[in-house]
Amino acid sequence: MILSEIETLAASGESEILEFKQTTNQRREATQTLCAMLNQRGGRVLFGVTSQGRVIGQQVGGRTIEEVGAELARLDPPAFPAIERIPVKERREVVAVSVGRGQAGPYMYRGRAYRRVGNTTVEMRADEYQRMLFERMHGERRWENQPADGWSVDDLDANEVRTTVEEAVRRGRLEDPGTRNPRDLLRGLGLFRDGVLWRAAVALFGSEERLRFDMPQCLLRVARFRGIDRTEFLDNRHFHGNAFSLLRAAERFLRDTLPIAGRIEEDRIERIDEPLLPPLATREALANALCHRDYSIGGGSVGVAIYDDRLEVTSTGGLHFG
Repeated sequence: MILSEIETLAASGESEILEFKQTTNQRREATQTLCAMLNQRGGRVLFGVTSQGRVIGQQVGGRTIEEVGAELARLDPPAFPAIERIPVKERREVVAVSVGRGQAGPYMYRGRAYRRVGNTTVEMRADEYQRMLFERMHGERRWENQPADGWSVDDLDANEVRTTVEEAVRRGRLEDPGTRNPRDLLRGLGLFRDGVLWRAAVALFGSEERLRFDMPQCLLRVARFRGIDRTEFLDNRHFHGNAFSLLRAAERFLRDTLPIAGRIEEDRIERIDEPLLPPLATREALANALCHRDYSIGGGSVGVAIYDDRLEVTSTGGLHFG
């Protein structure tokens, strides 16, 4: 950075991502702020700028930077802020310490976690800390990226794996891998690593026979009710299988159950049939339900219910992180 940039920042005033400290004697308070910034959007602390935004600088020696670095070393987990020295005038400098949004949060400083509220730094509540910790753990360890104990590639539907990859190649979503070996295809999709098959591979491509007993949550429930409530049903079925087979079963149920309007247009020999609900819209709803449900719930399922006045598509699980 150069002096003009520092002056522009100083003129903008303190904010969620910017704080001023007159000297590095305030390094403890500054590190609390940097901890809070790591836990949110990142930001910058400027030493040598008054709280009113006046750039005055300070005398900076090797010991000064060492002391700042020693305080930053108390961040947990370790973070490595960028430290810059910007000359202001003879023998005086501004020290700028910058951090991005931390990837390993929540971060703590001297055993406490912090967050920014506007231009102030406050201690994080216990429930906020737990939520951030859960979010980090969810990013690293989820039901679908854990080993599928007792399953092997031979237990999957190899044709389903090949069909999926070929369709993705046809649509330009994947480069042709040059092989149709299921093991190699799964490895390319990130579903088979170091000889271990992930649960996601089973949910996507598992055979119906094994899923019925080993993963009963790979279930689709469909029903057609008379009227606008669940008092009486006209059709009620369950399907076990992988995500692709369940998607096909749900689409088939809608195609067989929803009313279809037909019309004849001039100069066209064939009749035009239009379902009551657009197939592209219903397919999107079904695909989202299968993709975004919580498979860790053993008794879970995707439900499709048709009433006289509506279609309901439901999936098991709550929204993450509250």
